[in-house]
Amino acid sequence: MLFKDRRLAGQVLAVKLAAYANRADVLVLALPRGGVPVAFEVAKALNAPLDVFVVRKLGVPGQKELAMGAIASGNVRILLEDIIRQEKIATEAIEKVTAKEQQELNRRQTLYRGDRPKLAIAGRTIILIDDGLATGATMRAAIAALHKQQPEKIVVAVPVSSPQTYQEIKSLIDEIICADTPSPFYCVGLWYEKFPQTTDQEVRDLLNQSFRTSKL
Repeated sequence: MLFKDRRLAGQVLAVKLAAYANRADVLVLALPRGGVPVAFEVAKALNAPLDVFVVRKLGVPGQKELAMGAIASGNVRILLEDIIRQEKIATEAIEKVTAKEQQELNRRQTLYRGDRPKLAIAGRTIILIDDGLATGATMRAAIAALHKQQPEKIVVAVPVSSPQTYQEIKSLIDEIICADTPSPFYCVGLWYEKFPQTTDQEVRDLLNQSFRTSKL
């Protein structure tokens, strides 16, 4: 399946999540930045509140697109030991990348949410959304952080995923919804006609629009 863009991918995903519509216990959480346009469409279709759950990929030095792990809100860090061994990454390099990404995570949390409080997670059904799963490092970090906050249920929803990562994530949560698991997979962007980088301003605009709508 080839998606035109993230917004339309979100509309496809929303159909598969229809069972969660109009439920007071449901909260849609987006992994910024690319997951926000997808999650915006899902939250709108389900009549559910939308918030961000900030995670940052830890890129291999010199190969930033290759994840060696990820960090998430709540001081959670996930390391992919096989990648670290394969690339022979020193502990000092891992800590340096972690410190840098922690600064960016803090910046984004402040920028995206502003003075709005975080929405309650405990006891709720959480639909956790990104624009796709490649290594799944950021999603695993997000799941680990969410489990600490004791939701009733965690549902991961993505338009596209590598088959291997799909199975790995499925074992960590209550349910996974995915529109397509193509093989060979290669990368998330390959399955979108338009896949520009989502900007900070787009994230802010979509969150503000969703917040205003949910208050009406």
